[in-house]
Amino acid sequence: MGGDQWWQTGPYQHDLAAAFRQAQAAELSKDDHGFGGRTMEQLWEDKDWMEYILTGGTATVLDQVHLVDPAHTEWGPFMRPLTDEEIRVWCAGGRPTRAEWLEAMESDRLPFPRRACGNCTVIYRDGQPAEIGYWGTTAD
Repeated sequence: MGGDQWWQTGPYQHDLAAAFRQAQAAELSKDDHGFGGRTMEQLWEDKDWMEYILTGGTATVLDQVHLVDPAHTEWGPFMRPLTDEEIRVWCAGGRPTRAEWLEAMESDRLPFPRRACGNCTVIYRDGQPAEIGYWGTTAD
């Protein structure tokens, strides 16, 4: 298989790692994928969860273990924020709106990361941070 590409949004917080954990908690509450009653931290300590993610995954923010620095270049499963330079490639103003982000996703101007990896960026509304866009590729 070639890995499935996915995208979704989550609530904004100034602390991107906290926002990512919030998005994961919300996603896990919608569907625990048969691993009920556990936190994300507990799931990533479970070998069955890791195998589930690395051989198929959820095609959501649940597929990444944690948020890394934008300069991080090692293989995941990590969620990595885009650098300012990466954002300006597809959004000249550097503050993408939801419409700009969706257009970039749908037109392939915004590349998907390699398998088992995710990227994220802040999405703006009326010039203010409003949500976070997440996208990635499953590991399978």
